[in-house]
Amino acid sequence: MEKTIFFAPDITINNQLPEEEAKHCVKVLRKTVGDEILITNGQGDFFDAQIASVAGKHCIVEIINTIKAPNDWAYNLHIAFAPTKNNDRSEWFTEKATEIGINRLTPLLCRHSERKEIKNSRFEKILVSAMKQSQKATLPQLDDMIPFSKFIQQEFEGRKFIAHCHPQEKSLLKDLYKQGEDALILIGPEGDFSEKEVSEALKNGFEPISLGTSRLRTETAALVACQTIHILNQ
Repeated sequence: MEKTIFFAPDITINNQLPEEEAKHCVKVLRKTVGDEILITNGQGDFFDAQIASVAGKHCIVEIINTIKAPNDWAYNLHIAFAPTKNNDRSEWFTEKATEIGINRLTPLLCRHSERKEIKNSRFEKILVSAMKQSQKATLPQLDDMIPFSKFIQQEFEGRKFIAHCHPQEKSLLKDLYKQGEDALILIGPEGDFSEKEVSEALKNGFEPISLGTSRLRTETAALVACQTIHILNQ
């Protein structure tokens, strides 16, 4: 039977669960002093711990054992995407990508973006929940929204791809990517990247890719890209 995982990013510094995690542990799951629980710091570590004391909103634990979680994949995957107008669809993508395995997510502000801002706090809660549900110990990094033109100028050590629907020569992602490579993939808004954005990306070292013959919604395209990289690394 799988254990419930609790998220405590500062557990090695402060030996207590965050308030929301403590509430879930004590009030919902009825854990008490002496019970053993499993904690992750979201940085690749699991901790076997025992509840030492419970008082109000505080749950103090004693770490019994530290376990370095096995690295599920030998690559780093960074997807930068234009959040959808319907926030639920972007949240769905971030949840599923975390379950599959992703290292970093960057919301992009593009020429045709329908959503100009997002609330990272909501997305962060979804990432934490998906990490725990999928029994992972690494929390994906979530960046603040950044303009497309500024983002593509940043350094990245690995393959850089841009998925778009403009009629120009493109190869399938599965045919270009090689197992073990770090990858950064750009996914545009519902109206696609503008021709100027595609041109700028190519000048900055991005390779144009196709994700197949179907025209996909933003969140579907982003998830297909994530799953393609995951499958190719099996």
